[in-house]
Amino acid sequence: MSNTPNDLKYASSHEWARLEGDIVVVGITDHAQDLLGDLVFVELPDVGAEFAAGQEVVVLESMLGWNRL
Repeated sequence: MSNTPNDLKYASSHEWARLEGDIVVVGITDHAQDLLGDLVFVELPDVGAEFAAGQEVVVLESMLGWNRL
């Protein structure tokens, strides 16, 4: 059974976001993790980087291909 915290906001593309003070923490759902399988590459932004809504934040590459989130 999956755990769905009430403080997360979800996108239809399986990303989630949570506001912690003036910082937004983002991640991907358990379902997306299962679909991606093993990650082989992750490109993260610099600490403190700022982004606009809808802007690409991270690149994930898995054994099944790559995804930009």
